[in-house]
Amino acid sequence: MLDSLTTRDKPPATPIHALTRSAFAKWVKKRPAATRNWLESIGFAGERGKLALVPGKSGKLAEVVLGIPEQPEAWDFAAAVGKLPPGRYRFEGALGASANDAALGWALASYAFDRYKNAEKKAANRKLAILVWPAGADVAATSRMIAALCTGRDLVNTPASDMGPVELAQAAIDLAKQFDAIHQVTIGDGLLANNYPTIHAVGRASSRAPRLVDLRWGDPSAPRLTLVGKGVCFDSGGLDLKSASGMRLMKKDMGGAASVLSLAHLVMGAKLPVRLRVLVPIVENSVAGNAYRPGDVIRTRKGTTVEIGNTDAEGRLILCDALAEAETEDPDLIIDFATLTGAARVALGTDLPALFSTDDAVRDAFVAAGTACGDPLWALPLFAPYRKHLDSSIADLNNVGSVSEGGAITAALFLREFVGPRRRFVHIDTMAWNVSSKPGRPAGGEILGVRAVFAALRARYGG
Repeated sequence: MLDSLTTRDKPPATPIHALTRSAFAKWVKKRPAATRNWLESIGFAGERGKLALVPGKSGKLAEVVLGIPEQPEAWDFAAAVGKLPPGRYRFEGALGASANDAALGWALASYAFDRYKNAEKKAANRKLAILVWPAGADVAATSRMIAALCTGRDLVNTPASDMGPVELAQAAIDLAKQFDAIHQVTIGDGLLANNYPTIHAVGRASSRAPRLVDLRWGDPSAPRLTLVGKGVCFDSGGLDLKSASGMRLMKKDMGGAASVLSLAHLVMGAKLPVRLRVLVPIVENSVAGNAYRPGDVIRTRKGTTVEIGNTDAEGRLILCDALAEAETEDPDLIIDFATLTGAARVALGTDLPALFSTDDAVRDAFVAAGTACGDPLWALPLFAPYRKHLDSSIADLNNVGSVSEGGAITAALFLREFVGPRRRFVHIDTMAWNVSSKPGRPAGGEILGVRAVFAALRARYGG
């Protein structure tokens, strides 16, 4: 929502004083008596997330006070949006290191998915509180972040009727063209011809053919970074059909793909010195006479055979072929994002993606970056003894665990089978959805963990 930000400060915008409680106590003592009396009458004391609209002598809005913590995040500045009348605003004084976060939080709080709204409702959404870019903000970098995250949200929010395999692949192609990246799309039976059997098996029952997008960018001599994103445009559960309630949000099952496209946008936009490869397997998990079945055995791209214990565990199947292909180029790091398990949500809730890594240093760097930028990730173990739960009596492994406990870990261990034993590999199990609205995070599609990963990659590779 870059239209919620402006570089123009004429006519002068209404000032917002973003103050901690201690700073507010000092600040308010220097204000005119009328201001002090007004703030006292409404009971405002600078509490985090609280907002005070202060009138001037004419009775019109003269200034705003926003309570923030000692170490504010983007969401602390987002708290002002939605509580302010339309108009132009600016943060008073220097925000220092928080300038980028203030602009980012404001823009993300101004986001609205109104593609299907009528013109009148769209116009209402556009009556925004506009923020003058804070002094010291990196306008270019923050604008890229806003564009990447909001585009990702749009992809997740769009119904499967308009965000099927064709449209999701086109979004990846458009991104490739934007940054002069090379791209290739393998479609339908071409997946079989090119040895991507599990992607084909999962997607073949849909009238919209499965496909694999392969995007490459950057100096071929630079360290290789490969991103893989789960692109299930709609998940009916296949023949192991989901319930109506379980199917309700399954347009978001391509949230992993949306996340890696957002991350790729940031990597290319910042010109990180890497050889980037993005692999996005895209399917619709549907029911038809040619659907893959429970009990089937599929030989994967790697050659490993997989018994299908449940057709609703389809994400790991399409990822395994993409991961096997990623492994062939000996990348420095492979990262996948996937809306993979309900078990991760049971363990960590909907706001906190689970992170699994084969490398402790990479794991710690990603988690630390998430804490620093207010985009948290939580590490769960690749606990090797649970691998036995994926054993099959007729194939090399089963696509679901033999026990219900530890489902996020067994899913991660399944993926681990398709990368080399010494490969640096990170798997992020994300919700990609806000179940309720919070400052800067409206209910609906969300890109979780990408800011954290991008910060860690920038620290790892420079640029």
